[in-house]
Amino acid sequence: GEKNREITFPIQSPSPEQDKGIYYIKYPIYVGANRGRGQINPNGEKTNNTVYTSTTAGKVQEVSKDEKGVYTVSLKTENDVVNQKIPAGLEVSVKKGDLVKADQALTYDPNVGGFGQSETEIVLQNPNRVIGLMVFFFSVVISQTFFVLKKKQFEKVQAAEMNF
Repeated sequence: GEKNREITFPIQSPSPEQDKGIYYIKYPIYVGANRGRGQINPNGEKTNNTVYTSTTAGKVQEVSKDEKGVYTVSLKTENDVVNQKIPAGLEVSVKKGDLVKADQALTYDPNVGGFGQSETEIVLQNPNRVIGLMVFFFSVVISQTFFVLKKKQFEKVQAAEMNF
């Protein structure tokens, strides 16, 4: 939904105005995540990951939002008023006074794109941190390579023992 689109990490950093030995380097970070395709909960109700459609034709009499973020769309039909609840996290596409047909979308499609990707930058204050990070990554790659080689060696020993 709306409140889970961004993550904020509070970080205290020294001021370069006070200490001239501080360096700031910007590095781009790309984060992607599958938004999912779940359309129906196990109890049969729609999730907030689908388009909500009108159950009847009519005129939108009112669109209200409660304290939990749940929308209620009131449709005035020929006979009575029908209220439809839309869960929090969806963006309502109709407004008061709109004419709505049966099965017309009341919300925007939250699945457009399917794979959400965001781009931002991280600021590293010390070049030694970048070097440390690269050394760490290199050591992880080397250790994983040695683990694979050791496993292959162990498999060869096991295969040789089975030939007796």
